[in-house]
Amino acid sequence: MRPSQHSGGARVGGSPTVSIPRFSDDFLARLREAFQRTGYDADGVVDALGGAAHAALGRGEPELAFRASADAGELGTLIRLFLLGSAEPEAAVRAALAPVALDDALAAGLVRGREQLRAGLDVRPHGDEQGSWWVVSDLDSDVLGAEVPPDHVLGVGHASLSLIRATTRRPVGSLLDLGTGNGVQALHATRHARHVTATDVSERALALADATFRLNELDVELVRGEWFAPVARRRFDQIVCNPPFVVGPPRVDYTYRDSGLGGDDASALVIRQLPGFLTERGTGQLLASWLHVDGEDWADRVSRWLPGGTDAWFVQRDVADPGLYVGTWLRDAGIDPRSDRGRAKAADWLDWFAENKVQGVGFGFVTLRRTDAAHPTVVCEDLRQAYDDPLGPEAGRWLDRVAWLREHGHDLLDARFRVPPTVLLERVSAPGDEGWDTTVLRLHRSDGPGWQHEVDETVAALLAGCRGALPLSDLLSLLAAGHGLDEEALTEAALPLVRELVRHGFLEAV
Repeated sequence: MRPSQHSGGARVGGSPTVSIPRFSDDFLARLREAFQRTGYDADGVVDALGGAAHAALGRGEPELAFRASADAGELGTLIRLFLLGSAEPEAAVRAALAPVALDDALAAGLVRGREQLRAGLDVRPHGDEQGSWWVVSDLDSDVLGAEVPPDHVLGVGHASLSLIRATTRRPVGSLLDLGTGNGVQALHATRHARHVTATDVSERALALADATFRLNELDVELVRGEWFAPVARRRFDQIVCNPPFVVGPPRVDYTYRDSGLGGDDASALVIRQLPGFLTERGTGQLLASWLHVDGEDWADRVSRWLPGGTDAWFVQRDVADPGLYVGTWLRDAGIDPRSDRGRAKAADWLDWFAENKVQGVGFGFVTLRRTDAAHPTVVCEDLRQAYDDPLGPEAGRWLDRVAWLREHGHDLLDARFRVPPTVLLERVSAPGDEGWDTTVLRLHRSDGPGWQHEVDETVAALLAGCRGALPLSDLLSLLAAGHGLDEEALTEAALPLVRELVRHGFLEAV
């Protein structure tokens, strides 16, 4: 669907510096035909470049891709034009874009220049294990050679990809992509949601997202407005959100990253309001940032944002030093931190951090679920270690385990458990008087986010008996008898630990 002009307050931050791109259905159909004809899709690009050149391109090292694309014909022209930011001869671009007329491509802003043409927009393949799409966005500052304009529409960056991997993909009836930007989250949502709604405050973002959806022949509802205003009085089975989460002074330099709210108020706003737009047991997943303030625990800070009736899992993936944080976001917008403009912006930003006693900026993922439980589960955890598995499936299983514990929390002693085959027991030993002395016993999950949990010999013995045959009460009785322990005291100590091990997937009920 085309974007509807939904009423909603506009953010401050300047007028667009370029016209809003509009594409006819016929133009997009011809462009799709050109891409299909030349093989300009996710697999085609990898095949043309080869693994080494494609990996180097992902690291920002384009020379191998330039060399590999030289013999790739019209596909090579499109790779250099849209992926490498190269100037290409008019005749070559005309041939590669056919059946799109070059005059139409110039008029639409898809390409720019004369004789030697460059991309006017970033149009690149993006895929998953099921297939490939094309995503339309603005050119980044490296290609522009200048600072991006205020209404810049970001491409598929690391933050977008991390949210894609952190989103649970289970069939749902309705899904809201809040702040859709170029539309990439909604693209992935169409794999598992029957109806997808996408919103944004930016008219330019909605225009490019609309082009993304129609280029891929997808029907996504688009509405314009701030925050949740465009979907007032509606509820969704799932909500995903990559909000403008950059923290600092309350201003809007760039609509894709700045909310106009001070500090981490943008993340707080979304987390406070999101559960009210979920169906019962509906889920929400978002990227968020939070301040690490002198004298305050970050977990206490974010927990206060939650409304009642909400299960929540906060996963902190990184904590940035204020100076590093400011420099990173200045460069992201194409501002040289060494320039007078860059130094002035950095000074204002760092002064604000100092005035508000900010010691660091936390960043991570938040999973929410609407629940009618009297005592919702709220967990805040550091997961700053490296891991390869996507967090989305684990988040879904985390919610499952929380629900199971809520239902069976009063009869854990009757439950039978087993240790999954992905759980390993590490034993760290040091030289002692009589050989090796165990200094650390650590449970380690080899899947998911690589949870680790230090235990003692008694817990290791209990888990060795968790093979699904005996209820927990019998295992504790045997353990107490075998080790000369008081059974009541052992049971009292074991139950909280068992709950924690279940929640982290070290134990599963059978």
